[in-house]
Amino acid sequence: MTVVLVVEDEFLIRMNTVDMVEDAGYDTLEASNADEALEILDHHSEIAIVFTDINMPGSINGIELAETIAEHWPGIRVVLTSGRYLMRDENLPDDDRFILKPFDGVQLTNVLRGLVH
Repeated sequence: MTVVLVVEDEFLIRMNTVDMVEDAGYDTLEASNADEALEILDHHSEIAIVFTDINMPGSINGIELAETIAEHWPGIRVVLTSGRYLMRDENLPDDDRFILKPFDGVQLTNVLRGLVH
């Protein structure tokens, strides 16, 4: 089973995203910021995708988290999201993706399925 780590500081948005990811057929883990996500990544080698907000409290933001993942866990794909920023997929590390908030379950499912080979 593919495991997706959902990183989002807003509790209700995180819970809604987790529900969408699980409805799409994936297992989930959760983190409220990038620092917590890095700790989870250190202990869970089964994570295949990290879905992260860009703008979060903590020592690094979602873009820096994606860069750290590309450096330390190159096999993990990252999906960045934001309602404030717009990014092009080609400006992201490796085969990572961007999805604009607000997104729905169909959009999220399509992005996740595009990353799982």
